[in-house]
Amino acid sequence: MATKRKIEVFSAGCPACQETIALVNRVACPSCEVNVLDMNEPKVASRAKSLGIRSVPAVVIDGSLADCCSGRGPDEATLRGAGLGQAI
Repeated sequence: MATKRKIEVFSAGCPACQETIALVNRVACPSCEVNVLDMNEPKVASRAKSLGIRSVPAVVIDGSLADCCSGRGPDEATLRGAGLGQAI
């Protein structure tokens, strides 16, 4: 059995990411091990992609992307529906 809950915060260093890092650190308990990962590093970006992360900030808890962080990010169909790629 694990003795620590592994928390990973995927960040690009932006103000929204900094807010999330502060939130996670404030809520974390003594049995939480919080690691902040820089999305500018290729290995981190690759891991993020494998976890289904499409935008930052994103939080992974014990290897699973938190529900609050899934399903976001640019979507081609939605962008096209908003007019991207269509002549005026």
